[in-house]
Amino acid sequence: MAFDGIVTKAIVLELQQLIGGRIDKIYEPTKNDILLGFYLNGVNYALNICTDAQNYRLHLTTHSKPNPKYAPNFCMLLRKNLIGLKIKNIISTDLERVITIEFEGFDDVDDIITKKLIIELMGRHCNIILLDENNIIVDSLRHISSDNELTRDIIPHVKYLYPTTNKINFLEVIDFNDFKSKLNINFKDYLVNNLPACISNTFNGISKRFIEHCIYILNIDTSATLDNTILEKIYNYIYSIILSTDSLNLGFDVIKDTNGNVKDYVLTKKEENAPFALNDFIDNYYFTKETSEEFKSYRNTISKLILDTLKKYNKRLLHINEKLKECDDMDTYKLYGELITANLYRIKNENTDKLELENYYDNNSTITIPLDKKYSPSYNAKLFFKKYNKLKNALTIVSEQKEETIKDLDYIESVVYELETCTSIQDITNIFEEISESSVFKEKTDKYKEKKNPKIKKSKLTKNKNVHFNPIKYTIGNYTFLVGRNNIENDYLTLKYAKKTDLWFHTKDIHGSHCILILSNISHTDSFPSEDILQKCAEIAAYHSKARNSSNVPVDFCEVKYVKKPNGSKPGFVIHKNNRTLHVNPKI
Repeated sequence: MAFDGIVTKAIVLELQQLIGGRIDKIYEPTKNDILLGFYLNGVNYALNICTDAQNYRLHLTTHSKPNPKYAPNFCMLLRKNLIGLKIKNIISTDLERVITIEFEGFDDVDDIITKKLIIELMGRHCNIILLDENNIIVDSLRHISSDNELTRDIIPHVKYLYPTTNKINFLEVIDFNDFKSKLNINFKDYLVNNLPACISNTFNGISKRFIEHCIYILNIDTSATLDNTILEKIYNYIYSIILSTDSLNLGFDVIKDTNGNVKDYVLTKKEENAPFALNDFIDNYYFTKETSEEFKSYRNTISKLILDTLKKYNKRLLHINEKLKECDDMDTYKLYGELITANLYRIKNENTDKLELENYYDNNSTITIPLDKKYSPSYNAKLFFKKYNKLKNALTIVSEQKEETIKDLDYIESVVYELETCTSIQDITNIFEEISESSVFKEKTDKYKEKKNPKIKKSKLTKNKNVHFNPIKYTIGNYTFLVGRNNIENDYLTLKYAKKTDLWFHTKDIHGSHCILILSNISHTDSFPSEDILQKCAEIAAYHSKARNSSNVPVDFCEVKYVKKPNGSKPGFVIHKNNRTLHVNPKI
């Protein structure tokens, strides 16, 4: 559900347990987030204030975020004004999504000073505003001028005015009859399905999604016609939820989609709660949601970069094939030149558009040679030889280009497979670092770097076998089986980490991960694995490949000493010999 007035009221009531905490840290990790660090009774807390238009909220957090190298101006201003002060009060008015945090402390000459931080959680109008003791705006996260906003000024040195609304305060409703009269609904042919929007538009702080959940909890048919009984049930449920906020007897239930993924959350009544239960839930819920959204956004950006490059190289290959097709006629031009030269003594020296001559390469059968009428036959022969030599040279160059382009396409497709199997932002960052070092993607990655640098940096892999890297690890019997996550890790795993006597697995002529069965830690009596172990390893290797959804996949395996990397080859590319091939069904 939306972070509406009811959720705001419940969260703020929990946060009031932290009154008296002293501010000691303030961060601004993103343009939409402010983190207030404070301690109380020997415990450190972090209050996350998010003003993102879609995910606005206020709650305690245990999840850290990377901070910019230099603190933004608003963050520096908050540090100057708030660090060292104590939280005097945390207030939310009625069901408004406006929270006031009052601070109190002493200045350099031990005079009492007070500050207020106003947090407005109102969609695209979200803001964080610092006020002095006279409610004058010191500064705000976003400046709003009445020139472009018809409501009020949010700029320094202006008196702060609380936002106003035309909606009704639900807490002022006396009883059901008062509730019904304020809705002003004509019950005739009015469906329950229309009620969520009506209540949300009438009363402040109550979201449409919350009313939809009320209807669902009460098992009311949305296609039914609204009557007094149904409306009173809904009113009583809303009232009971709001009443439960005062006693902190509220919790959240999660809503999952058909795939079992968390889709949303809803308020529900609980008999008793752990301290900060609501804050903890909101923290974990939005952390998971934002991580998922960031992962999808980052993956889509890198995917577009890679697919654009793939499209470019496919076009290049198509153009090369067209050039090679032109080279198919080069021997014909050579034949035309030789026949004209051999018969010059009997050809009239006059311009014509064609010649009919005997082809001594084909039992003197007659052949028609097209000519350019602007030139003499002898000059046409020179043009044919010139075109032949040009196509002959082009054939050599274009053939090399085709071979190189096919290798590049093969590498790009391997990166596409890597991206499809990514499960975290770190995996995508590793892929970006890999392709940014490749000449194939240089043009695209340079443009991307100008706009945005990857948020997570990966430590370089070295020859040190104890270096930290993150392959997928399986235990098969007494054996350890490692699977590389990307081309760079594949190279490191096979060529530096594995010992020569370990076994290397890879799908035959299919893009996939390098897999290593570690034998160096096994005693001599169990030094070579059984057929069952080899079969299981091959099944896992097939699973970590593009043939995951296929059956009867061929998997090659051999000792690592028989795996070599050609000089200058792309990351992840190796050649091998002395291998055996197993045909398996992919599974783990």
